[in-house]
Amino acid sequence: MASLWDSATDRASRAPFTRVPAGGVCVLSGSLLLGGRLPVDLTVHLWLSSAALARRTDPDRRWTLPAFERYEREVGPLGVADLAATVDDEDHPALIES
Repeated sequence: MASLWDSATDRASRAPFTRVPAGGVCVLSGSLLLGGRLPVDLTVHLWLSSAALARRTDPDRRWTLPAFERYEREVGPLGVADLAATVDDEDHPALIES
């Protein structure tokens, strides 16, 4: 998947299929991807406290915050991800050990 969304047109993009060569790596990035049964080898969750998320969210996007709270409650990404790091301070990310 080269892309899923064309931000210039605010529409889904139609990127052609691309084969990942043997030994290649495909990185999927998305805010709410864990818990959806995607067949992947490794998952990483970058965790923000609700206060940090609220501070970093533009005022016109604050309507999205309840979805992140629900995702945290229902999916529990810290328990689902293979690796997790807290990124409240973007200059000092820290690995979360279970």
